[in-house]
Formats: sequence, C-alpha cells, structure tokens
Amino acid sequence: TGAGDVNNFASGSFGHLGRGGKMSAGSGGKKKPSKAERLRMQREEEERRLFEEQQARLQAEREEAERRERERIEREKTERLEAKDQERRGLELAELSVLEENFLIAFQWKADFRASAKWNHYMACDGSPDPTVPREINTFISLWKEDKNNDIQIVMEKGKKVLELIQKLEFSILDAPYEELTSDDVAQYQETIQKLQALLHQKYNEAIEQLLKEASSYAESESGNMEVVIKDANVTLCVWANLKKNPKFRTQIFRDEERNPTNAFELPRPLTICDIGVRILHTHYDHLSPLESFPREPPKLDIPRGGPPLIVTTETMEGDGDHKSVEETSLESQHTPSTDVVKTHLSTVFLKETKNTAVDEIPAEVHERRSMIFHSVSRAQLSALAFPEIGEGPPSEEPVVDLHQFMPVGGVYHFDALKLPPQAKHIKGWTMVEVIFISEKGRTSGKHLFCSLNRMVSLSAE
Repeated sequence: TGAGDVNNFASGSFGHLGRGGKMSAGSGGKKKPSKAERLRMQREEEERRLFEEQQARLQAEREEAERRERERIEREKTERLEAKDQERRGLELAELSVLEENFLIAFQWKADFRASAKWNHYMACDGSPDPTVPREINTFISLWKEDKNNDIQIVMEKGKKVLELIQKLEFSILDAPYEELTSDDVAQYQETIQKLQALLHQKYNEAIEQLLKEASSYAESESGNMEVVIKDANVTLCVWANLKKNPKFRTQIFRDEERNPTNAFELPRPLTICDIGVRILHTHYDHLSPLESFPREPPKLDIPRGGPPLIVTTETMEGDGDHKSVEETSLESQHTPSTDVVKTHLSTVFLKETKNTAVDEIPAEVHERRSMIFHSVSRAQLSALAFPEIGEGPPSEEPVVDLHQFMPVGGVYHFDALKLPPQAKHIKGWTMVEVIFISEKGRTSGKHLFCSLNRMVSLSAE
C-alpha cells in the first residue's frame, strides 16, 4: 500500500508538472485577441474619430464666427467712414458752390475797381502819368532823365512817385485776367518796370555824386569829415567823405535825427589818407531780384459734361526770355509728377467730382459758371498755386538756392566805396572848383568806349 501510494503520488506529481510545463510554453507566444476585445477596440477607435471630427468642426465654427465678426466690424467701420465722407463731400460741394459765386462777385468788384481807378486818375489831373499808357510813361522817363536838378530831396520825393508807378504796373500784371491783359502787354509792363528801376538807381547815383561834390559844406565840426543821414519811408541814405584824412577817425557811426544809431563801418588804415567816400543805401524795396515769369496763356481745361478725362494745356512762359515747349497732359492717364504750374491745383475739384460722384451731366448753369471762372483767372492766382513738388528735378552736387522761393526781409543794403570828386577851394573871396568833363567816343564796332578827361577851373565870386 505504501509503495502504491508513492507510485500514485509520483505519477500525479509528474502529471501535474507535465501540464504545467505545457501551459508555461503556451503563455510565452502572442495571444490572439478575442472577438469581444476586437469589438471593444473598434468601438474606442470610432469614438476617438468622432471626437476629433467634432473638435475640428467646433474649431472651424469658431474660426468662421470670428471671421464673420471681423467682417461685420470692418463693414460697419467702412459704412461709418463712407457716411462721414458723404457728409463731408456734401459740405464741400456746398462750400464750392458758395466759393464759385463769391469768386464771380469778387471778379466783378475788381473789374469795377480797376475802371474806377482809371477814371479817378483821369479826373485828378495831377500831372502823374498812367504807367499802362506807353506814351505817357515814356514821356515821364525822358523828362526826368534830362532833368539836371539832382538835389537829393527832390530825387527822393520823385522816387516815391516812381515806386507808386512800379507798384501800379505790378498790380496790373498780377490782378488783371488773361483776357484783359495779353502776354505782349505783360512784357511791355515788365520792360517799363525795369526802365523805372534803372532810372531811379541812376538818379540816386547822380544825387550822391552832387552831394560828394559839395562835401566840404557838410563837414562835421568834430572830425572835419562829411557825414549825412537822410531818411524817409522808403530809403535810408548814409554818406561819409574823408575830407581831413585823419587816421584817428577810422570808425564812423551814422545817427538819425533822434541820435539813434542806424549804420556804422570801420575804414581800413591805408584808406584813411585817401580821397574816399562811403555810401550806405538801405532801400525798403527790392529792385535786384529778377521779375517773375508767368504762363503766356491761361490754363485750358476742358470741363466735361459726361466725365471724359480733363486736358490741361500750357504754352510758352513769358518774362526773362525763358521758353518752354507746349505740352498737353491727360490728368486721367498720366500719374507721374510734373512741374506744370496749373495742372494739380486748378483741376483738383473737378477730378474729385468725377471720381466721387456718378457720371452725370453737369448742369448748363454750373458749366457756364465754371467756364467763366477759368476765363477770369489772373496771374496772381496762378502764381499762388504754382508750388513745385519736393524732390523734382535732377539732384545737384552743389547747393543751389532758388531765389524765387524766398522774399526779402528788411530791405536791401547797398555798400559802396567811392572816390571823392575835386572839392571847392576858397581863395581871396573866390571859390574855385575843378570841373571834369567826360566825353564818350565809340569805335565803329560800338563795343569799346574811350573816355577823355578835360580839366578846367570854374571860378565864382563869393
């Protein structure tokens, strides 16, 4: 029995080990998922796909909502800007209509004023010439040129009248419309202005020469030299003559009637022993800058009734001999910057109206009014609109100053060092003055002049 139990136990044990060994060998390989597990995995995969699709759909809906919100805000902003622009456009059109009416009223007022000024000048009969009439102004210039009375006070009084004549001519050039004043008339007025300016400067030179001839009668008690200060509304004249030739008096300060200093200078030491005079002429007007040039013809703008492109035509310029070729520019097709003095400014209103409003026919009344405005444009209005664009023109290596972009402030100073003419000498009751006659003789070519000096003594009894 014991042996049988041992055998039974051994066989049972070995049998158990054998089954255990088989199970261990089977668990070491890949276990095939069951059907339930496969279904569960498919279900999880499907749920994950659906979740991702839902998240993508929600993200797309959020982005679409944000895009629509941005578009709505942008649309509302655009609508507000368009409403404001429409309101501003209406105000500008109303203001433009008022300005057009006022422009025509002002144009009529200026025409009446010019006619009244001519009539008042005719009725005054004060002997002053009409500068716009060549015969009268040429007679005035010839008579004053032949007048030998070079007293400085008379010259300064007549200089006021000359400045008034120049001012009238300049006002006529700038104020008169193109249809009333042709380019030939403008050229004639500018030539007259240059003649008056040259004559005025010549008369001041002759008057100062006369002063220097009589320098001894203006001698100062302290230094013995001549010192004269003459001042009016347009001119301040300071004249000094070195009569005593004293090196101690090198610095000279000019003072007016109220003893206020006006001008001063310091003479170099070598010149203190020379027959020299100094003139300082301060003019409150500018006769040195060149005259302004204007277009020969007014701007020709075709005011369209149905909105075709505006055409601007400019022709040759008048004044100073500058000429520019005729050019036509289409304001709709050409967008490059131009130096045309009329194109940008005079057509701005009509370009805005063509772009901002529907292409409708312009009423006949408005068309006629605008045509009248363009026909009444003066040279002053053109010059006020003619501002060259910044950066135009080729770059220059050297700095160039355009004098037309500036205006004189404080007047113009003329400084001159002059040689004293022979002074009068008082001997035994007689006054002797050396007189110099200058005769000009020209060669056949007319280019070279020879001056011969003949000296004589003029005697006068005291």
